[in-house]
Amino acid sequence: MRTATYFFIFLNLSLAVFEEPAVYPLPFLVTSLVEVLCLLVFFGRLTHFAKVTLRNVFWKDTKNICIMVAILLSLTDLAIYGVLRIYNVRSIRWSRIVRPIFLINFAESRQIRRAFRSIRNTLPEITYVFLLFMFSLLMFSLMALKLFGERNLQTAEGLPYFKNYLEIVFDLYVLVTTANSPDVMMPAFDFSSWYALFFIAFVIVNTYIFMSLFLAVVYNNYKKHLKVMFGGVNCD
Repeated sequence: MRTATYFFIFLNLSLAVFEEPAVYPLPFLVTSLVEVLCLLVFFGRLTHFAKVTLRNVFWKDTKNICIMVAILLSLTDLAIYGVLRIYNVRSIRWSRIVRPIFLINFAESRQIRRAFRSIRNTLPEITYVFLLFMFSLLMFSLMALKLFGERNLQTAEGLPYFKNYLEIVFDLYVLVTTANSPDVMMPAFDFSSWYALFFIAFVIVNTYIFMSLFLAVVYNNYKKHLKVMFGGVNCD
């Protein structure tokens, strides 16, 4: 039963590769039949679990409620999408986002739920570091606007360089990953080599300090929650 459940969960999740817009598109009838088959298996597994569980215990378990709601939402979305497709009305399969619920909430996925719970408990504790990082990013973007916005600089494509504040925020956010380095600094560097100091300071503060701090906070808090969950030992 566990192997079959994991197989159909994987099959249900992999439909995203074949549904429009798809990497390897298949006819709608094929993907819809496969999805209905998966949902029937999930419903059968849930029914089997209800037969061997006390009724009050079954209905108090939020995991079972989540699975039933996910099945209903998926069937409803599939029916609506099919009807709209008949009338050539373009629509979106919004129920795809509920498919991971099957992976998390079945009884066989205890370890996945524990990992998910640890991630959920970790998120509030890393919020402060994330807010500090965003504040630093916004301040550096404001400085870049003041430094380069009035220089009438242009990118290699002939576009205005660092004229729009939101575009600056995005470019500097990408620079944190160094994905657009050194291209993002070349117009300013060509104007004056001293402007390279601004980007060096930005990379040191945000990439090397904040990203390392962010990773350390995430790792330590996630490890703490895992220890509390598995061994009842608090790292603090």
